[in-house]
Amino acid sequence: MTSEHRAAFLREFLRDPFTVAAVAPSGVPLADLITSPAPRSGDPVVVELGPGTGAFSGAVQRRLAGRGHHIAVEVNERFAGLLAARYPQIDVAVADARNLREVLAERGHRHADVIVSGLPWAAFAGGQQDELLGAVTDTLAPDGAFTTFAYTLARWAPPARRLRRSLGARFEEVVASRTVWANVPPAFVYFCRRPRVPAQQRALIPA
Repeated sequence: MTSEHRAAFLREFLRDPFTVAAVAPSGVPLADLITSPAPRSGDPVVVELGPGTGAFSGAVQRRLAGRGHHIAVEVNERFAGLLAARYPQIDVAVADARNLREVLAERGHRHADVIVSGLPWAAFAGGQQDELLGAVTDTLAPDGAFTTFAYTLARWAPPARRLRRSLGARFEEVVASRTVWANVPPAFVYFCRRPRVPAQQRALIPA
């Protein structure tokens, strides 16, 4: 991460702290951990939500090594421009993550194999958080993986506890990683698999 990108991240935080919700990008150890479900073989569709200036993007690119389709969904136009310039091989969509189904459909995809989130969950109200997670479970492949992170020191704060309950309600498996103490601030990753199918969708699935 260059000093230019760090400065841009700080500027965007000062301009809109409730959307950015962090004063600096995540570090390499956290990036390597949160992107670990991205397969090193095959032709996967990997989606990043809220990539910012690309703290996790480089790790995804290293794992894909030119394969698959890497889509980044970023609502902040300045971040999206920086990301597209830094990683021209990434398909950057300037869009709200809640519109993920439409973003994928425009590119000819129904599902994502892996969804990596850099979204600031603590900045979202309960309804918005629920809509975002609904967009994730609506588009994640049945055997896919969703990863997101949280800050260790805020683990027991109400927004963090709400996120954990929401993840448990939407996924059959939710595993919290070890704390990455090298990150500033220290953080951990949620690995979520087997999205639960809503009752209205379950009725449409052939027996």
